[in-house]
Amino acid sequence: MTAVVEAGVCARCVALPPGPEGDFVNQPFGVPGVQGRGLLVGANYHPHDSEPETWRRDVAMMREAKISVVRLGHLAWDTFEPADGVFRFEWFDECMDLVHENGIGVILDLAVRPAPLWLHRKHPSIDVTDAAGNRLYANHRYMDDVGDPHFRSHARRFAEQVVRRYAGHPALAAFGIDNEPGDGPISYSETVRERFIEWLRVRYGTAEALNRAWAGHRWSRRIGDFEEVGLPTPGSGGGAPERVLDFRRFVSDEVNRYLTALFDVVEAHAPGALTTTNMWYYSPLRHFDYAPIAYSGRMTRAGNGFYPGSSIMDDGGLRHALFGIARIQFESTNPFWCTEFTTMTATPGSIRKSAYASLMLGNQLVCGWTWQTMHAGEEQFLQGMVDWDGVPNRKLDEYRQIAQEFAKIGPHGFPYVPRAEVAVALDFASQIASAALPERHDAQAQTAFDAALDRNVDVRIVDVSLSELDYKLLVVPGVLVLDEAAALKIRAFVERGGTVVMTSDSATLDANGQVFDTTRPGFLADVFGVRVGSYEEPQFLNELARGRSGDSGIDVMVGGARIATAAPRFDIVEAGTAEVLGSAVGFEREYPLVTVNEYGAGRAVYVGIPARRELLDAVLEAEIERLGIRRGPVVPAGVMARRIDDRHVLYLNLDAEPKPIELQGKATSVLRDVRYEGGFTLGAYDAEFVELDAA
Repeated sequence: MTAVVEAGVCARCVALPPGPEGDFVNQPFGVPGVQGRGLLVGANYHPHDSEPETWRRDVAMMREAKISVVRLGHLAWDTFEPADGVFRFEWFDECMDLVHENGIGVILDLAVRPAPLWLHRKHPSIDVTDAAGNRLYANHRYMDDVGDPHFRSHARRFAEQVVRRYAGHPALAAFGIDNEPGDGPISYSETVRERFIEWLRVRYGTAEALNRAWAGHRWSRRIGDFEEVGLPTPGSGGGAPERVLDFRRFVSDEVNRYLTALFDVVEAHAPGALTTTNMWYYSPLRHFDYAPIAYSGRMTRAGNGFYPGSSIMDDGGLRHALFGIARIQFESTNPFWCTEFTTMTATPGSIRKSAYASLMLGNQLVCGWTWQTMHAGEEQFLQGMVDWDGVPNRKLDEYRQIAQEFAKIGPHGFPYVPRAEVAVALDFASQIASAALPERHDAQAQTAFDAALDRNVDVRIVDVSLSELDYKLLVVPGVLVLDEAAALKIRAFVERGGTVVMTSDSATLDANGQVFDTTRPGFLADVFGVRVGSYEEPQFLNELARGRSGDSGIDVMVGGARIATAAPRFDIVEAGTAEVLGSAVGFEREYPLVTVNEYGAGRAVYVGIPARRELLDAVLEAEIERLGIRRGPVVPAGVMARRIDDRHVLYLNLDAEPKPIELQGKATSVLRDVRYEGGFTLGAYDAEFVELDAA
């Protein structure tokens, strides 16, 4: 494809001619860790905000702070292509050369969102239309219909220009595949409706099949032919659930096809180049199914924006951010890259704390968002590592400390590869469909993930339909939608000796989003040995039992212990071949809530309430102990710990109180170069990395 180049732009800025002879072979950047072992510390930088003189000042500060990677290019399509087919790269060539001269590698984003305003003007079908039919001006970022063929054509052309120009640049560490692709509103335009109809024709073939899948006989909503299809919106009570689910599947497929096209560009013109991104696929705006790409292996360095909040005391945000790593990484054993990492007004020490916590999930890169405090645009006033005038602040000091410490510990077994024997199922369709329930599926998955995390047990997030399920324990936390293929995977897992723990709301809907008209849990009632009927709401039963309304408390007797918890609903569970392990007590009668069934060589445990730590902890602790699942080093509560390899152990104190750490024998602190014998005291919010003496 021939580019139009403005007069005055040097020959180096002209796109290479098409064909293999014009393609670069990627030469991986030489910073230790980019291609293999070690740890990396970086910063997000926006050279289009300033001039070369400022770049030179900033890069010198980066070099002094041991920043080894910068992420460039994002959010700047129209800086590279200010008009249709007019490409300006000379200014960026200078920036790439500068960072290379200073020993810094580049993550170069293919910044195809947001689209330039000139592209919206040329092709108005790219504009987002809201559910009421109003076409929206692109005032904000990500206001693009990525399924629009005009958008895709221009996005691919732009990506090809960037990739072919910089694939062979010695600074290149990786190409970024978009940024936050799940963010931005869904469009409800007429062109979207036309594409949705074609998607439905392929999926269902006939209007009769579509009506069966969509329960068209309900509320007189039969489809006579495909042209009668409208775009379903959630509306009151979640909208028509089967139609909403299919529409979200369609949107997801379009996002995946668009991302796949970017992978194709990189692989065609920069063979061997690493790929990464900030894969925020679960934004509430345009949440899509990332699992197919994750399992394809094409994202060689899965990444995210790691934002645990600014508190050093409250670990809720940290847990959520760690879950974000797990739900993006799925089962990949490649290093993970946090391509964005918090700066903000984070409490002193909290960035370092979060950085060490991320290492225990396999993270290799801590890349601060952002280098400079913003002075304009949608994130105006967002604080970075240096102030508006370029003067460093305390966040740069903290990143400098992290870089110095990571340089010490990085050669000793990092990045860590979790050796998980526990998996937690996460399902796209269930996340969408569970919006109609009191508790979303992904909230239950977070609870199950936290239960493993707090036990210093490695855990993987898995898509059951794509996973080999090579684990000892599988938690199925409110997987609302279950198709037959996934059910067969779970059945086979238990038959060959695995243990599955399923919580309430699971296996309630079939692949079309309709409630099973067979015994629940759908497809798996015999595996669990129970019949799950309707549900009760404790707040109403407690009007009789406790004499007050609005009380959702549930007392569960398990193994002689009384566990107090709460939930908006619990299942009516009838034990068939299953043994009752625990029952809700204190109501007008006892209700079985925890059952176990022997099936094949394995076990199936059913828990009749949504995932709750009070009850799930007891169930998982018993199964982890019974199965002999590998745990991290023995440490006090509130301490994260992993044996990185045979001789190295990483510790992190999440709490404000110092914690005693016991050691068997002698060890050396790699961080502090001091000797320990028998143990040491881990300070508040502090990290330690020790090398154990050889036996």
